[in-house]
Amino acid sequence: MRVRSTAGGTALAVGLLAALARAEGPVAPDPWERLPGILAGVRAPDFPHRDFPVTAFGAVGDGATDATAAFRSAIDACHRGGGGRVVVPPGVFLTGAIHLRSNVDLHVSEGATIRFRRDPAAYLPVVLTRWEGVELMNYSPLVYAYGETNVAVTGRGTLDGQADAEHWWPWKRIGHPQSQKPDRDRLFAEAEAGVPVAERVYGAGHYLRPQFIEPYRCTNVLVEGVTITNAPMWVIHPVLSRNVVVRGVRVVSAGPNNDGCDPESSTDVLIEDALFDTGDDCIAIKSGRNADGRRLAAPSERVVVRGCRMRAGHGGVTIGSEVSGSVRDVFVERCEMTSPDLERGIRVKTNAVRGGTIENVFVRDVEIGEAGSAIDVDMLYEEGAAGAFTPVVRNVVIDRLTVRKAAYAFFIRGLEASPVRGLTVRDSAFRGVAKGSRLEHVEDIVLRNVTLEPVQ
Repeated sequence: MRVRSTAGGTALAVGLLAALARAEGPVAPDPWERLPGILAGVRAPDFPHRDFPVTAFGAVGDGATDATAAFRSAIDACHRGGGGRVVVPPGVFLTGAIHLRSNVDLHVSEGATIRFRRDPAAYLPVVLTRWEGVELMNYSPLVYAYGETNVAVTGRGTLDGQADAEHWWPWKRIGHPQSQKPDRDRLFAEAEAGVPVAERVYGAGHYLRPQFIEPYRCTNVLVEGVTITNAPMWVIHPVLSRNVVVRGVRVVSAGPNNDGCDPESSTDVLIEDALFDTGDDCIAIKSGRNADGRRLAAPSERVVVRGCRMRAGHGGVTIGSEVSGSVRDVFVERCEMTSPDLERGIRVKTNAVRGGTIENVFVRDVEIGEAGSAIDVDMLYEEGAAGAFTPVVRNVVIDRLTVRKAAYAFFIRGLEASPVRGLTVRDSAFRGVAKGSRLEHVEDIVLRNVTLEPVQ
């Protein structure tokens, strides 16, 4: 069945769902049979059983003594010694940027807090990073690694970025003396003009916030167990990396653009048993923005999200909006999402300036307690259809989705030139739906055993 430019309230949505439920074609092969093979290729790194306590290199856990040099010395010694754990014992350790090296596990013990300095100068000199999908030379992420193998941040302790209404977050505000907008506009213009990355230099005197944890072009990455809070911007941001495991973390960070975990142009990624309570998307899978994303042409693929809990945020599991390099083969299962401040559950966002292809997205056994839209696919995000790079969204299959309360069951806006194609929803129930569904430019929807109940 094809649906074009259909919108309306609950009554229309119920009738539409009933009609679509009869529009099923032949049974396709089960994509979940691929999951064991994908997971077999995602393994957390192992580290030698050697410990390098930061206190042995001069760090003092009093919350006031700068431990930046001690962290650097401990990491270098661990790396030169063949690898192991750089251990942060109980206490509060104040530091600037931490740069990981191969075969180093930064282990934050229970009762330990790494508290990051608020002075932007603590994140200089600039490093190669990616900011909203565009490469540049900018402030170092708070925890950074470039081109390393076997790196980790583990433990039961806390990483506190110390961002707040007076530090880092005001850079987001238009009209603020330190607003990021002029630098953001300049960076995007430079990327479209093909300015070499080495000449896109920001940092001191500029206002593009650093990410929190960013492994860049790394292999075998683990972030496990830690609590991360008060981030300047995106929290866990693997870029152009391979074999990434994010497990058992707690991300509680309500600032602007405080996405929880954003794998970007990364492959073989597992995000599991984590809690996200954020000021933006809980998880957002990305692959670069506009011309810069097309220049690198590096998709995110084979991304698995399972057993996670999502609270506040713009989206629970999101793909986009920086997807110019495409995203494929995403598996989401056994997640629970709920908050009056969760705007969307399963979310795809793109437009005709981003371009890219989003395909083969498989979701099963997800519970949404309360959200704005349960299933949200928006190809008119921001610039909408006003671009020369028509995106493609196809083959999204959702099984056993349970929704207790939502404004919309489906909020789907495709493009006339590129409808959303191949959306399948099976064995799912949408209850407490206030506004029904909105469907524009959608083709080949299949619903089987799907119920929608309006709010009582």
